[in-house]
Amino acid sequence: MSGSSHGHTPAAWTGVTIAFIGFCISGAFTVMAKPVGFWAGLGVVVIGGIVGMAMSAAGLGKPKRKPHAVQPGSQA
Repeated sequence: MSGSSHGHTPAAWTGVTIAFIGFCISGAFTVMAKPVGFWAGLGVVVIGGIVGMAMSAAGLGKPKRKPHAVQPGSQA
């Protein structure tokens, strides 16, 4: 898996970091029994996903590869 550089992009790192912070916020407010803070933390998680997708769309994610056609006579 390390050869595919799965997730090693600025978009992935930023999105995951923001989502992780949101999970930490939600976890802290769960322990404090504060539902509003819990939902605010989940909102931060969603924002992390949106930021990651936006950065990927802006070219900071892994480039999409087009599938290549199998040549006749070659082994696939």
